[in-house]
Amino acid sequence: MAEIRWTEEAAQWLRDIHEYIAADNPGAATNVITSIYEKAQLLRDQREIGYKYQAVSGRDVRIPLYGHYKMTCLVTESGDNNILGIFHGALDIDRYLLY
Repeated sequence: MAEIRWTEEAAQWLRDIHEYIAADNPGAATNVITSIYEKAQLLRDQREIGYKYQAVSGRDVRIPLYGHYKMTCLVTESGDNNILGIFHGALDIDRYLLY
C-alpha cells in the first residue's frame, strides 16, 4: 500500500481553505477539508487517480479533483504519493507548479 505524504505547503493550503470557508460557515469548512483528506486517502490503493499533469516532463504528477478543488500529487518511483498542493479550480496551477 502506497504512503501519502503532505508537504508543508499542501497542509498550509488546507488551513487557508478552511479559514476562508469558515469565515462564513465553520461546519461547511470542516466538511470540505475532511472530504479533501478522504479523497487523498484513495491514493493509497489507486495511485493513478486523476488526470496526468503534462506540463512537468519526467515526473508523474497527478491531479485528482474534489468539487471545486484540484489536488496535485507527485507519484514517486516507489509508488508513494506526495501531495504538493490543493488549488481552487479557478487558479492557474501552472503558476504554482512551474518554477
